[in-house]
Amino acid sequence: MTTIASLDARLVRVPLTRPWGADVTSVGVIATHLVRADGAEGWGFAWTPQIGAEAVLALLQHDIAPAAVGGSAEPGEAWQGLWEHLHEAGGGGVTTIALAGLDLAVWDAAARVADGTVSDLLGRHRASAGVYGSGVNLHYPLDDLVAQAERWVAAGFDAVKVKVGKADAAEDLERLRAVREVIGPDRALMIDANQRWDLDQATLTLEVLAEVRPAWIEEPLRADDLAGHAELARRLDASSRLPIAVGENLHTAHRFGDFLRAGAAQIVQPNVVRVGGITPFLRIAAVAADHGAALHPHLLPELSGQLALCLPPAEGLPAPLVEDVEDAGFGTLGALADPSPVAIADGRLTETPHAGLGLRFA
Repeated sequence: MTTIASLDARLVRVPLTRPWGADVTSVGVIATHLVRADGAEGWGFAWTPQIGAEAVLALLQHDIAPAAVGGSAEPGEAWQGLWEHLHEAGGGGVTTIALAGLDLAVWDAAARVADGTVSDLLGRHRASAGVYGSGVNLHYPLDDLVAQAERWVAAGFDAVKVKVGKADAAEDLERLRAVREVIGPDRALMIDANQRWDLDQATLTLEVLAEVRPAWIEEPLRADDLAGHAELARRLDASSRLPIAVGENLHTAHRFGDFLRAGAAQIVQPNVVRVGGITPFLRIAAVAADHGAALHPHLLPELSGQLALCLPPAEGLPAPLVEDVEDAGFGTLGALADPSPVAIADGRLTETPHAGLGLRFA
């Protein structure tokens, strides 16, 4: 068995060209470097917008690295034991975000040893993946939102996502009408409330917004409100039949299973880093497939896009879509030491030549 000889981590603060809000002007990348006992190296990362990066760094340095050294360096083998080791600090959140820094480096090293990419290890099921245009745009004036929608159309996206959650549902409707006018009747228009509503507010607002034919409603309620999502799903099933998408703030396969068994979501959106890396992401994908739920990974297209190419097709379910938030890709922000491992053009994502995950940070 190949073992881990060392794991180092450092914090890289990456300024956002287009802030996600007054209090989100950067993202924290905790870049990791792993060395195996056979001398092979791997690079990974953990990630969090603005908040918590220092805590993730400390967890990696003080708890994960000492526990990981001497353990298996084979992809998937050590993750469960390390998650159980960290459980006193919480089953998900900071702990799983930090675990991603190790897990991604393990997969990266294994792929480099095999002289290939992580998608070579996993096995690709498609040559390209669909991409949708996205933006953290609730704070944009209407003219700026319309201009963004025009850029999405010009970029060839067949689907776009817009934030909702204004104090007055009529304002949300006005903004979505303007976007629909730009993108036309045939492109998919997804909406994301980022946990801003309670159950009754969500029910009433979604009745209003049904006019623009949204493809899904993302995080309508607080992410941990399982019962609320289940009740909202029941209400929507009796009216617009609008699917509910959740997952960017769920952290374990267990929690994804809870939502799917309760009928609280029809679409899942695991964030590869927030769930703890590729190893748990694959488990969550299997849970989603078992429940007949569509899976579209959340954010991080340079990483999510590679996994989207490898997810097996499921009968009756759409292929995974990759989210591309405008001006937020690591390559666009100049954060990478190497060229981006993916390219996005005409609404499709493809891989470019690279080793491992191809995600080393400057």
